[in-house]
Amino acid sequence: MSSRDHILEVIRKNQPKGLPLQEIAFSDGEPFDKISKFTTVLESIGGTVIPINEWGEVEAYLNQRFSTEKRWVNLVPELRNLAPLADFTEDPHLLENVMVAILPGHFGVAENGAVWITEELMGDRALPFICEHLALIIRAENIFPTLHDAYTHIDKSQYGFGTYIAGPSKTADIEQSLVLGAHGPKSLMLFLITET
Repeated sequence: MSSRDHILEVIRKNQPKGLPLQEIAFSDGEPFDKISKFTTVLESIGGTVIPINEWGEVEAYLNQRFSTEKRWVNLVPELRNLAPLADFTEDPHLLENVMVAILPGHFGVAENGAVWITEELMGDRALPFICEHLALIIRAENIFPTLHDAYTHIDKSQYGFGTYIAGPSKTADIEQSLVLGAHGPKSLMLFLITET
């Protein structure tokens, strides 16, 4: 037996006993109002939260703020009256010059104001980042208090691409000139469904 084999054999015989991993309770902190926290955080980073009770409120809000003469892309079946459902599988050039993209999100995270969205809800993974203005829609009951809680939910799902989106795109140079929309949408509107 070589000295290498001898050393490895001694190591194999002297392994410590395996111990089960501890259960970690992530939400054992102080309880807080998830919707209020989510709204406060998202608005502090430049997003806008619009509580709604029915789909018509989304249509009214967007029609009031954006011209329908510009390109709107909709992937929310309940909003077919606002803009037809988009399909990019045939021609990804349809993503060019999108003024408003309207997408459903899976859930939000209160501690950072982020919304989890996967490729199945985006139509194309570039859409949330290539549009001028992004409108996301989630249900109030689908807000998790922390990222830890959210990741336990993500762990149970199957997806190819997913991302958290929080607020509009922002960048600043060394002179501290803030630019919105340089690397993504200029604005983020989050429609929070409280009923329906």
